[in-house]
Amino acid sequence: MQQQSARRTATLADSHTETTEILMPDDTNNLGRALGGSVLHWMDICGAIAARRFSRRQVVTASMDHVDFLAPIDLGDVVVTEAYVFETGESSMEVKVDVYAERPSADARRETATSFFTFVALDDDEEAASVPELRCPTDEQEAKRERALQERAKRRAELAERE
Repeated sequence: MQQQSARRTATLADSHTETTEILMPDDTNNLGRALGGSVLHWMDICGAIAARRFSRRQVVTASMDHVDFLAPIDLGDVVVTEAYVFETGESSMEVKVDVYAERPSADARRETATSFFTFVALDDDEEAASVPELRCPTDEQEAKRERALQERAKRRAELAERE
């Protein structure tokens, strides 16, 4: 009888990804603010990088919860997108993605968008592939994971109430 090898593990910190952009005119609307589609694009890319770092595989976007656009991003702002894996399945990864706008001249930073994405890891044949189990070896990582789980549960409950 063959013994199945243990599933590899990875930490929340292994997945942490931060990308930055300067909001330029090509990504703005007629009010000089970020186009929603550009923000979604940056969120998807940052989330995919986090999932790839965690799984060490190619990934595809399986789903995205509704996106909360919390504040505008103005022309010239620095756009910071942060993402990390906070939960895993057999081949899927739940990724929290937050977007912030920074205005360095005013030493100001504000949250502008947030969502949860699901990515699926792929093998060389582009079939779903196993992902590592998530570990949170520090109190900080565990607290970050718990906040994401609680926020997602709250958002899902609020959506269910609306229906």
